[in-house]
Amino acid sequence: MSLSVGIIGARGYVGRELLALIARHPELDLVFASSREWAGRPVTEMMEGTDADFGDLHFKALGPEEAAKGGADVVFLGLPNKMSGPFVEAIEAEAPGTLIIDLSSDYRHMGGWTYGLPERNRDKIADSRRIANPGCYATAAQLAIMPLKDLWSGPVHVFGLSGWSGAGTTPSRKNDPEVLKDNAIPYGLVGHNHEREIAEHSGTDARFSPMVAPFFRGLVTVVSGTLRERMTPEDVAARYEAAFAKEPFATLIGEAAEPGAAAGRHDCLIGPAELSEDGTRVVVTSALDNLLKGAASQAVQNLNIIMGWPEQTGLLAS
Repeated sequence: MSLSVGIIGARGYVGRELLALIARHPELDLVFASSREWAGRPVTEMMEGTDADFGDLHFKALGPEEAAKGGADVVFLGLPNKMSGPFVEAIEAEAPGTLIIDLSSDYRHMGGWTYGLPERNRDKIADSRRIANPGCYATAAQLAIMPLKDLWSGPVHVFGLSGWSGAGTTPSRKNDPEVLKDNAIPYGLVGHNHEREIAEHSGTDARFSPMVAPFFRGLVTVVSGTLRERMTPEDVAARYEAAFAKEPFATLIGEAAEPGAAAGRHDCLIGPAELSEDGTRVVVTSALDNLLKGAASQAVQNLNIIMGWPEQTGLLAS
């Protein structure tokens, strides 16, 4: 079964990754890609240096109503936060059967939408037509937190470090390589939107503090907290093995996770849990590519689940 696909917000870093994934997905056919800046230019031009070929398809600058009438079975919304609403409203009015996967934060806390973290929510995703794709940091942090969900005592602290592609394409200090050279920038230290997302969807009291560093892609989270009861390293390791042994895109590794090791991969790398001497404090690292498992790959994984296709379809082995 072939699906027709549209992308709104195709010029950004995540949009480009989606284009690459759609090009090699055997069941997807791109029917439109919207970008105001690239309107009128061939889609294949953006993909120079890759094997992606979209023939004579050109970018268009589509408004909400035009996108709703674009003939897509599924629409990926790759827009900045607080911009998806008009497109969702138009699609629901004009083509309510269209599957929508939104990669912004706009619907991650809203009824009627399914939070698209497959490792936690696979059954609900399979029956949904409205998917709120998780944030990149929130994905990595939740996968580190989940196996010990019932044992955390007090807040779990999440420190995150990401490459500057996570700051998007709009120029700022956080994505300026010259500013970041030999530097790192703390930001959003209180009330970051990922803090609420991590806490709400993991069911764990969480505190989140991020920084951006002078590399392009990839991120790492360091998750630390206190346990309600003493555990042994073997007990903790068994929980992580049980949680992820059958997961295609969550990989347990033998050393601390690093962003460079995750860059270009479709899975999240989860390092071994380290315990304090008394067995009551745990520190876990997790790393992923913020543009792939943190965004585009996870969106395609969610689509595969909905369609009943193998989750790895269109996603190259990592």
